[in-house]
Amino acid sequence: MRAGLPFDIVSLHEFYRQGGTAADMIEMVFARIGEVDDPGIFIHLADKRDLLAQAAVLGAFDPAAKPLWGIPFAVKDNIDVAGMPTTAACPDYAYVAQKDATVVRLLREAGALAIGKTNLDQFATGLVGVRSPYPIPRNAIDPTLVPGGSSSGSAVATSQGIVSLALGTDTAGSGRVPAGLNNIVGLKPSVGALSTSGVIPACRTLDCVSIFALTVDDAWKAFSIVAHYDDADAYSKSIPRVGFGATPPVLKIGVPAKADRQFFGDDAMEASYDDAIAAVVKLGHQVIEIPFGNFYKVANLLYEGAWVAERYAAVKDFFDITEESFHPVTRKIYAGAKTLSAADAFNGLYALQALKRRVAPVIDSVDLFCVPTAPRHYTRAELDAEPIRENSRLGTYTNFVNLLDMCGIAVPTGTRSDGLPASVTLLARSGRDGLTAALARDIHQASGLTLGATGWPASPIASSTIPSDRLINLVVVGAHLSGMPLNGQLRELDARFLSKGRTSASYRLYELAGQQPAKPGLIRVEEDKGGEIEVEIWQLTPAAFGQFVAAIPAPLGIGTISLADGTAAKGFLAEATALKGALDITSHGGWRAYVEGKQSALKFERTAS
Repeated sequence: MRAGLPFDIVSLHEFYRQGGTAADMIEMVFARIGEVDDPGIFIHLADKRDLLAQAAVLGAFDPAAKPLWGIPFAVKDNIDVAGMPTTAACPDYAYVAQKDATVVRLLREAGALAIGKTNLDQFATGLVGVRSPYPIPRNAIDPTLVPGGSSSGSAVATSQGIVSLALGTDTAGSGRVPAGLNNIVGLKPSVGALSTSGVIPACRTLDCVSIFALTVDDAWKAFSIVAHYDDADAYSKSIPRVGFGATPPVLKIGVPAKADRQFFGDDAMEASYDDAIAAVVKLGHQVIEIPFGNFYKVANLLYEGAWVAERYAAVKDFFDITEESFHPVTRKIYAGAKTLSAADAFNGLYALQALKRRVAPVIDSVDLFCVPTAPRHYTRAELDAEPIRENSRLGTYTNFVNLLDMCGIAVPTGTRSDGLPASVTLLARSGRDGLTAALARDIHQASGLTLGATGWPASPIASSTIPSDRLINLVVVGAHLSGMPLNGQLRELDARFLSKGRTSASYRLYELAGQQPAKPGLIRVEEDKGGEIEVEIWQLTPAAFGQFVAAIPAPLGIGTISLADGTAAKGFLAEATALKGALDITSHGGWRAYVEGKQSALKFERTAS
């Protein structure tokens, strides 16, 4: 139980709005580090004086300009932070980073403050969190259990409420397993979505930078800031930062067939997974059992041939000279790669390609998958007895994901019968990060859980200290809709989605000419000359509403929109001059339907040609 101010972004930003300072937050961070008293979490801490100086440079609180203003974050110690040592949990490998990794730079530019570098399974090789020469981080929920890895320190720091966010990496599950074992959110993006420039590789073709957070909203906010194409990273991709809006009403969700589920004797974990599936059905979605044998075959490839050799290749020169510097388990894994041939690597690639062909139609048959994050909890003693086997079992539902180019997010679902945390991971094709996060948010909210190991309740909205009758409803009709290009402007102001709706039949909708990104314009007309237009209603604090309105460019403005249910709210309207060159799209019933229809038509034209 962590006393004091919750460190989710909503709570911290409300603290700043009420006059709190980043210097106050920094003092709280160091006080919590002392209170938790776990020497295994951090390998290196920032100097408090340097952090206070960085906080002073932020200027006045401005979450519109800097959406992570004053947010503390931690960084896994295989990711560079300028001026701090990078060790990858191998002291003999250490160097002082001359510049930030791209993801660190983007977070700092958004106003976040790097608190320190966190412990890990050495060279990010492991899912257990104990393969380190430094003290082992304690599982935040139960110290007799393994913390999960390889991003152990990042997960524990987040769960303990020391930081709001933490960066990890994920090749085989390192951004998901420790999240599930510590009752927090772990967002593993599509491969290539987050730059790995400035990250020590494990398997460079598969590595992802991951995000730990107390809430899904916080994880997504960080993702939306750091998911940018990076020309300096040969594996970087342009992945859309869309889809994190209202969850579609009925999703087809694949789950492992009952006969294929593996929990290795942990009946409580099996029961909690059944409960999670029931919760998904209660949310209105369709659950479909999927044979999982081929997914397990893909998972088994990760510790064979090509990808073991790739781990060795990443540190070959250092390993060959200073093999004794490695943790005994890590050394054994890397040394085994020396016996592999190029033929072994190609055979692994061929096997993967064949399996990809088999599972592709299965992946396409559903909207996403819901799997256990880990099949069971392990005690430190159990791991000491079987270090290789138990590590492999922890990756049962994670090892195949990056090999199949899928995105995922681990999310808490409840408390097991023995009081330990339960978690599922939602998986989907590359680029559907927003959809998995949207459903994860629904699942997390439905669980009613407190955050991490802190005991803090989830913050309902940034207006926790503002009476509800002072909040302002805003009707959005176009590029600010959920999943659309400008929706992030609302989320940066901690706006809350309330509901979908429709206008009264007194409006016409136009695609405006010359707008980037494309935007519609809503014009009020006589009732018998208009139609009902699909909209969304969002809620903002008065201060956030003022900031939002001040940034609206002509020919758009804010007026009063009448809704089909007889209510009214402030919302977007276009000036009459905006109609020059505009296209009337009222018959589509809304901007989303128009855009989707346009995209379908273009796709058909390309196919036909």
